Amino acid sequence: MQQMNATEVNSRALQRVVAPLVPSAEWPVRSGAVPPLADRFSPRPETAPDLTTAFAHSTTVVLTPRARRLGAGSSQDWLRCSGKTQLAAFFAESQWRARAVDLLLWVDASCRASILSGYVAAARAITETRLPGEAASVAASFLRWLGQTDRRWIVVLDDLGVGDVLDGLWPSGPGGRVVVTAASSQSVTALRDPLVLEIGSFSPREAMSYLVGRLSADPDQRRGAIDLVDDLDCQPLALAQATAAIGSSWMTCADYRDQFYRRSGVLSPAGSVPPPAAAVTWTLSVDHADQLLPGGAGQCCLAVAAMLDGRGFPITVLLSPSACEYIVADRSAERARRAVTVLEQAGLIDVDRGTEPAAVRMNPILQRAVRAAMPAEMFEQAARAAAAALLESWPDNEWGTWFGQSLRSSTASLRRATGGLLWEDGCHPLLLRAGRSLEEAWLTDPAIEYWTELSAVGDQVFGPGHPDSMVIVERLASAYLAAGRAPEAVRWYQRIMADWSKAFGPDHPRTLQARVSLGRVLVSAGLFDDAISVLHSALQDCERAYGAGHPDCTVIRDEVAAGYRAAGKYGEAIRLYRLIVGDRERSVGTQHPVTMATRQRLAETYLADGRLKDGFSQYKRVIADRQRSQGADHPDTLRASAALATAYHQAGRMAMAVQLSEQVRAGMVRVLGPDHPDTLAASVGLAQAYYAVGRLSDAGSLFREAVTRGEHVLAPADPLTRTARAGLAAITGE
Repeated sequence: MQQMNATEVNSRALQRVVAPLVPSAEWPVRSGAVPPLADRFSPRPETAPDLTTAFAHSTTVVLTPRARRLGAGSSQDWLRCSGKTQLAAFFAESQWRARAVDLLLWVDASCRASILSGYVAAARAITETRLPGEAASVAASFLRWLGQTDRRWIVVLDDLGVGDVLDGLWPSGPGGRVVVTAASSQSVTALRDPLVLEIGSFSPREAMSYLVGRLSADPDQRRGAIDLVDDLDCQPLALAQATAAIGSSWMTCADYRDQFYRRSGVLSPAGSVPPPAAAVTWTLSVDHADQLLPGGAGQCCLAVAAMLDGRGFPITVLLSPSACEYIVADRSAERARRAVTVLEQAGLIDVDRGTEPAAVRMNPILQRAVRAAMPAEMFEQAARAAAAALLESWPDNEWGTWFGQSLRSSTASLRRATGGLLWEDGCHPLLLRAGRSLEEAWLTDPAIEYWTELSAVGDQVFGPGHPDSMVIVERLASAYLAAGRAPEAVRWYQRIMADWSKAFGPDHPRTLQARVSLGRVLVSAGLFDDAISVLHSALQDCERAYGAGHPDCTVIRDEVAAGYRAAGKYGEAIRLYRLIVGDRERSVGTQHPVTMATRQRLAETYLADGRLKDGFSQYKRVIADRQRSQGADHPDTLRASAALATAYHQAGRMAMAVQLSEQVRAGMVRVLGPDHPDTLAASVGLAQAYYAVGRLSDAGSLFREAVTRGEHVLAPADPLTRTARAGLAAITGE
């Protein structure tokens, strides 16, 4: 049964503090994965606006598709593929190369979680440290810095989503410029005074220049180029796909025109409106991929890619065992990699090898077309393969903001594409892993929204009492707790307790765990009497069902003791802690980590109750046990000694506090090094002891060193650095 003491629960609310952001990186700084420019990219001098000039009129420039070219509500409107993101990337990179910007930030703006992740990554790049606290607090610190700095910065919000995704997250400041790309002008109605620029197709001259550049290796292939440019209506995506197919074959432009007309006739019977050029060229690219790699591996690989986030997902997903098994009918990553290469040659995907791992990108309109064209059986197989591949690709420790966010976005794309498929055999483990990823990234509010949505679906599909529904509700309650919203957490834990009790009985392990969780939350909410009542009841049922000596009873007894201690009822807490220590000594031994940890809680409670002699005795026993089991220089032994030194200080036994603090600091420096957070904490503890006995010079030296090292290795708002800075100010008056 999992344990979390009340201090850990209450400390979560502190993670929401908005702290000042202190830059320490060398300028200029860039953050976020800027998409690479396409082969033979053209800045489009005739049809694209000059963004540098545009920013003379507004600090916010929005790039959208040309409205007059769009169909009404078409889910596969190929004319939206106008190259907005490429133009934004060209401007950003041009400014970077010209050193006209100190900070370049590229953000996936499709949802609130991805925007927060982008801001957190930028804050980390600027400070060169991982800032503490939840993502919203770190993002607020970053935005506050943007609003105050005189540094020149550019933020690109790519593929802005609809709704309130930017509510409270808009970047602004005296040195800033913002570029937004959006699928339509509806996404930017809430922005203040933006300069909206519409992007359409190439001009004929731009299209011809692009085509000639792409087919420069063999001039003979350009035969029929002028007519092909006209046939493709100068559409960027259609030209990219056509030139990719021609360039990786022996075809000429005239040969490709023949194929284009035949396929267009099949797709649009006589008398019907001809489809946009890209609606034809992608099908020819699929045929070309099959010619380059017969056997269907290319189509299977394309089917999986069409399920994921087209803005970029790790190539490792397509090379995972489950994806390989579907794509090439075995687990050969090399054969699957060959399929990826073929799709790239055919112009169906792009592979950005500038990231680690490489990122695969696919046009979202193309993705929808591929999904719509799949037979039902293929669609289901590809979706299940994509889900398994994402789950296999998810590391226990995410490699960074981009990696985790890309997997979460791909999971969201898969959910949207497949409807209820991931619920057919119960809640798919991928859905749970995506939610945990939000929690691990401290995206607390998005996590609450995510688990709330999943809970509603689970209740609808399975019913409130189903085990999968109850697991989701547990995660939702935990998310509320992580966000410091104890009242909401209490309500959800009450539901959990009721659901598990109804399903399995009051003394089932899962029910007991839910009751203990409710007790913890009640403690964190300050409802101590209710918490103790719930925990006592759970303990009684556990003892009745399993016997007083059962390990789960000991765990619950520990929680009851923590509840008494939090409520200030130290006598009851001490009585229980003594029982628990005895139980654990008999079951696992005196030198087991859990026994020693419980003894230390007993020591802390003795001190809180004013029973100094008993508290010191228990601390000394903990230290002696750790020395025998782990060694005198083990970090846990040193931490226990540091706790005793603090207790001596609080009790006014300064000679012993100073002596032990000196020993602890020397040991920490020797074992962990001078920059380790525990060493810095020991330095601050010793400095405080020196200050208390009047050794101001020694105290000042230690405080100053702790401030210097803390600013280098800790977050700017770390409480330890603040404490050291306050101590130094008390001595120097600065």
